[in-house]
Amino acid sequence: MPKKARGGTATADLLAYLYGPGNHEEHTDPHLVGGWDPDLPCPARTPDRMTLSDLGLLLDAPVAALPGPRPAEHVWHAAVRNAPDDRVLSDTEWAEVAAEMVAAAGIAPHGDEHACRWVAVRHAPDHIHIVATLARQDGRHPRLRGDIPRMHTAARAFEARWGLEAMSPLDRTARRAPATGEKEKATRRGLAEPARETLQRTVREAAAHATGTTDFLTRLRDAGLRVREHHDQHGALDGYAVALPGDRADGGSRPVWFSGRTLAYDLSLPRVRERFEPGISPENLNGAHDRIRLAAALLTRAGRLEGAGDVAALGDLLVVAAATSPPAVREKVRAAAAAFEQAARAPGARTLQGAARAGFKAATRALERAPQTARGGGAPAVLNLLIALVEAVEAATAWHRAQDHRAQTGAAAQAAVLLREAATLTSTSARTTTPRTVPRTVRVMPTAGRGPTLPPPVTGVPPRPHPGPGRSR
Repeated sequence: MPKKARGGTATADLLAYLYGPGNHEEHTDPHLVGGWDPDLPCPARTPDRMTLSDLGLLLDAPVAALPGPRPAEHVWHAAVRNAPDDRVLSDTEWAEVAAEMVAAAGIAPHGDEHACRWVAVRHAPDHIHIVATLARQDGRHPRLRGDIPRMHTAARAFEARWGLEAMSPLDRTARRAPATGEKEKATRRGLAEPARETLQRTVREAAAHATGTTDFLTRLRDAGLRVREHHDQHGALDGYAVALPGDRADGGSRPVWFSGRTLAYDLSLPRVRERFEPGISPENLNGAHDRIRLAAALLTRAGRLEGAGDVAALGDLLVVAAATSPPAVREKVRAAAAAFEQAARAPGARTLQGAARAGFKAATRALERAPQTARGGGAPAVLNLLIALVEAVEAATAWHRAQDHRAQTGAAAQAAVLLREAATLTSTSARTTTPRTVPRTVRVMPTAGRGPTLPPPVTGVPPRPHPGPGRSR
């Protein structure tokens, strides 16, 4: 699996690290396995023919020769790693992988004699590091847009050809993680997390609650964020950006803005607008968990397009459930909502007319009144809700598994574990307040021959309160 590392300006320093012992003596037998010149001597094995300084100067030569401005960070660095259970590849195989990766990335296309210079260093059995300098030998700059997606495509070809463990498909739905600089900045400011993380969570919660564009932007401002609107040539709102107060750049001269799409794949304004359901009226908490169970049953029978819209609505439901949960379980449910994020972003096209989606959206609106109704129902009502959410998330897990969405399947399964833990915390209180509680597990059964195969029965879910007289199941 290729992973792009942070670029830099010091080729020699990076080479010294790769050929050195590592931070914890983890580098063993560092040596060259490939490069722009197939006859390039290895500084570790033939130091009389090539030193690290010599190699660094050779790599940097095209950059030094550029007639115009140089790149701000001219060092390109990527690591390519195989799975722990894969067989150990030979140096020859890693050399082939490296050549294919730089070709896919646009660093050194096959047959291009004027491409960028690069080397591949191996200092562990399971991975290599590729170092390149971003100046072609004909004085032009390389075109690297989309380098990592193309490298992942090349990696999948090697996995299939050599029988290696398949990595998760690159579907562009992964959460956008803070860069190293953002983490360091948060540490310097004494913040618990980078600004990007705070903004992602706040914007996602506002989007889940909002009933329209104006309501969405108002919720962002009410949450204390700075909001910048973007309008098209006709004056219509077509985008937005947010900034955390106090998060500034360029010596404090300007705020650090994040557009919705740069925060997460599904937080762009068009995707946020898909969430709005202004016509749904709130119900009570008991009605919410009934709607969730019904929607979970529908999700197991959903097709690819329908299900993609359904799981997106379930993601919003979990966000609102976290915000309205009692303090004792709020952090667990919030962690479950965060874990489910990628499961809410199914790759490919989707439809927004699914029956399960409508049920999840109705339950979301109902939960906006949950703090009041939960106090009336107490722990049993909260427990009923959590068990219903477990069933819904397990239905989503099964649906993703049937679609071969490996990353989303794992994310949904993790969310289900966290929701079970929250239910366990609630169950003790539920048993003391509701003596009629009996163990019962409801299974969601799809129509025969349709939908994904259901996972094994839920285990470890605490007992569900038995409905009393006059209450429906």
